[in-house]
This record gives sequence, structure tokens and C-alpha cells, in this order.
Amino acid sequence: MMNSIRNQFPILKTRVRSLPRRGGAKSLVYFDNAATTQKPEIVLRAMDKFYRSKNAPVHRGVYTLAEAATAAYENVRDQVRDFIHAAHREEIIFTAGATASINAVVAGYVETSLHRGDHILLTDMEHHAMIVPWQAAAERKGLEVDFVPLTSDGRVDIGVFKKALAKYRPKFVGITHVSNVLGTVNPVREMIAAAHKIGAIVLIDAAQSAAHLPIDVQKLSCDFLVFSGHKLYGPTGVGVLYGRKELLERLPPFIFGGHMIEEVTREKTTYAPLPAKFEGGTQPVAEVVGLGAAISFVQGVGFNAIQKHECELSAHMLKGLKVISGLTLLGPATTQGRIPVFSFTISGIHSHDVATLLDREGIAVRAGHHCAQILHSNLSPDASVRMSLGVYNTVGEIDRTIAALHKIQEKFYA
Repeated sequence: MMNSIRNQFPILKTRVRSLPRRGGAKSLVYFDNAATTQKPEIVLRAMDKFYRSKNAPVHRGVYTLAEAATAAYENVRDQVRDFIHAAHREEIIFTAGATASINAVVAGYVETSLHRGDHILLTDMEHHAMIVPWQAAAERKGLEVDFVPLTSDGRVDIGVFKKALAKYRPKFVGITHVSNVLGTVNPVREMIAAAHKIGAIVLIDAAQSAAHLPIDVQKLSCDFLVFSGHKLYGPTGVGVLYGRKELLERLPPFIFGGHMIEEVTREKTTYAPLPAKFEGGTQPVAEVVGLGAAISFVQGVGFNAIQKHECELSAHMLKGLKVISGLTLLGPATTQGRIPVFSFTISGIHSHDVATLLDREGIAVRAGHHCAQILHSNLSPDASVRMSLGVYNTVGEIDRTIAALHKIQEKFYA
């Protein structure tokens, strides 16, 4: 099964880093999936087919091509609704990505529902895409942004979270479903329930979880949820904002222009009903079509198979990392409650050096603070190396990487 999955990703056949005296080009090992995933043939073909046979503006023409484009676009909305088990198709808004979705919620909620002195509660593991919009809004409107600290192994203690809710009485809570640095899966269902008890609105950042875990927004009972296409084996430039219908109806639009209107006169504009109210301008139709194909790919593999394979990868990676002396793993050292994302430091070797030397072996990893400086500062004063795996990665690639890390260690410790 693994070979059949890998064969669907043309880029995995790429050979990189053909250097003198190093034995020729290396086959690519791609371990930067938390940043962006590679794209299967089904996505590439769907977007190519759209541009070749259906390319036209959506919602604005009565000619055959425009109607075909509109049908393709709106079919994906139904597909996303089913993928995350939303109650209504109008609750699915297409955006430019998870960051754009978060910004839309922050801007709308600040304008309609928050006042000077109100509190926003985040966790120390949030991505900058969650933190920065709220800090900017807090500066403008006099809000207070508070943070829930983490345990020593990078988890949210639900008891500490509940104490923070009682202390700050936040009007809004932002929670990442899965840490992009540690791979930690948060107990979001319990956190949402606790936040709702004090009357807070909750937004879940599912950018890191959508490709790894099944999502049911009705069972979670979240108010808003966001994710990006490009971390879900789909294209860049497209994402999803889910919001409960009654909340979206109260929020003002965040992009003004064509399609999102009901009527424009010299005196005023009235807005279209959901979801059009939030989709002003020309939409990224091919990217939405690609997102639909990506969801089909994930559903075709199945989350049971994905989780089984990724659990095996996690166990093998953790076993390999443990035998490298001087290596400090950031976050959980077990396979429980995590996805295959591993960040670490090696004593005496800068993380950027590790990443550069791995690249010479054809292994693509990330080094830095991973757009999570608050989390990173708690666990490591400097950069870390992050290896994030996806459905197409293999045990053999892990073995090759562990061997390369041993070589790097020998080079520096010699």
C-alpha cells in the first residue's frame, strides 16, 4: 500500500544535491510536511483539467463554462462540509488559508463583540498566525491577551487551563488542535466544553490536524475552525473557515467587492447571505477544486490507515532519536497523543548546521523557531530541527535520516 501511495506523488521521485565527490544526486526525503505537504497526482490532474476545460468566473455567468466552473466550486463546499461534519454548507467559507481565516474571525469578532478590558485566552503553543492578530487587535482596542503555560513535556494541563478560564474570564479562546513544533494533540473537546461553561467563544486552529486526524465540528462543538489546503496534500492559496451559522451571520464581511453584495445604491450596500458574504472578489477556483481532490485523496486512504501508518513511523522515529547522544527532544517522548512531528536540538551543533548537513544527504527538514517563538522559548533558547512526516513517508527514510544524524554527530564530535 505504501508504494502505491508514494507513486501518486511525482515530486518524491526527485533527486537532489548532486555534489562533487559525494556519489551523485540523492533521492529526496521530504520531512517538512508541517510547513507544506507534497501534492498527489489526483490534485495536479484536477487543477490541470479545470484550467483546460472549465476555467471561467464562478457565480457570475449563465453560459455553459461558467455554470460548470460554479458547479465544480460549490461541489467542493459540500465536500468540505462532509469532511468536517458541519451542519450546513453555508458554514463553509473559502479563504486564502488558515492565517486568512483566523484574521477574518479576529477582525469581525473585535468589531462586533469585544470591548476595552476584555480578555482573550491562548496557549503557549499557539502558532504566530493565532497570536499576532490578537496582539494587534489588543493594541488597537485595549484588550488583554493571556496565555496558558504548558507542562514540561509540552502539553496543556486541562486543570491549569480551567484555572486560567476562571482567573481571566475570557470572551474568546484560541486553541491549536495540534502543535506544529511538538506534534502534541490537545484535548480540544474538553477544552471547548470548559470554555463554553464560562461563555467564551472558541476558535480551533486545525492547520496541523486536518491531514492526520478526523474532524467533527459538531462533536467538538467548536464555534470556529480553520485549516489550509496546502498542509492537506492540496494547493497553496486556499483554506477553510468554518463557523457556526448564527455566528457567521453576526460577523461583518472582511473582503468587500463583487459577489458578496445583495444590492448597491448610492446611499448604501446590503450584503449577500452566507456564504457569499465572505467570498468577495474573484475566487481561487482551481485551488478550491484542488482542495476537493486532496480531500478525496485523504478519504481514499482513510484516517484509520493514515493513523496506523503514522503511529508506526512515530514509534520508529522516537526509537532512532533516543540513541543519538546529546540529542534533546522537545515535547512528548511517546507515541501517545501526538502526530509524527519531532523537534530537537543536538548539544554543541547549531540546528541550522544540522539542517544544512541533512540537506546535503537529500533530506529536507526545517530549522528555526517554526513560527512559535513563545513555545520555543520555553523549551529551547535557540533554534531547533523539526522533522515532520506525512502519509507517504517510510521507515526506510527514517533509518536513512538517523544514520545521517550519526554522521553529523561524528563530524562535530571528532
